Amino acid sequence: MNAAPLVGYSSSGSEDEAEAVAAGRSKPGSGLHRCGQNPLPSQRFPVPDSVLNMFPSTEEGPEDDSARHGGRIRTFPHERGNWATHIYIPYEANEEFQDLLDVLLPRAQMFAPRLVQMEEFHLSLSQSVVLRHHWILPFVQVLKDRMASFQRFFFTANRVKIYTNQEKTRTFIGLEVSSGHAQFLDMVSEVDRVMKEFDLTTFYQDPSFHVSLAWCVGDARLQLEGQCQQELQLSSPCCWLKEIVDEFEDSEMLLRVLAEQVRCKSGNKFFSMPLK
Repeated sequence: MNAAPLVGYSSSGSEDEAEAVAAGRSKPGSGLHRCGQNPLPSQRFPVPDSVLNMFPSTEEGPEDDSARHGGRIRTFPHERGNWATHIYIPYEANEEFQDLLDVLLPRAQMFAPRLVQMEEFHLSLSQSVVLRHHWILPFVQVLKDRMASFQRFFFTANRVKIYTNQEKTRTFIGLEVSSGHAQFLDMVSEVDRVMKEFDLTTFYQDPSFHVSLAWCVGDARLQLEGQCQQELQLSSPCCWLKEIVDEFEDSEMLLRVLAEQVRCKSGNKFFSMPLK
């Protein structure tokens, strides 16, 4: 989840004249019907395809080609002037976290070979919603005001859990939050107030805050829940992966994350709100 024109402004002069001709009227001073002369026959010649292809219709939005996005399907169709908007806590993965993923992902791929690593890591504070372009800046300003009172805090995400999106078109392996849940609930409460103010969808009633690690197309819960999830469970004392985690130099801090900012992504625009 680039910068296309938001509004197509047309040349009013040529379109007005075309409309007048189509309605059988002539514009004053246009000279379409000269005095004492018959109007020219309204014969149209077909425009060659080679010319038409040079000017694609500006009314059509980008084609939703899932092959260009790893097989992902849009939750809602593209429409000019609508911007997909999402609020989240970003997480910048360090080298040790990436080393952990390099061990975890191949193990999970034994059960679901289509799994791929997330391109970036974050913890969601909102669902993806549609925002009209002219509401982006007012929306972000209200959100900044709501987030201004929150302070930075640590949270821990160390419980492996399997998730799907609402449409069951994608499956995720995530690390669920085990500490910091109360702070996230407070933040979501304020985010929801902003959503309601702009008549947008609020967050889930009983959210499972998590950081997604990998994903695949389709509903892969059958393959990933059960044995796979148990083998990846970092908190289990008998988990083979926990032994690997314990070998890291600062294993206690490996899955302890500092929430430093809230970020809002709307289309291709990013807005950061540092926490105090």
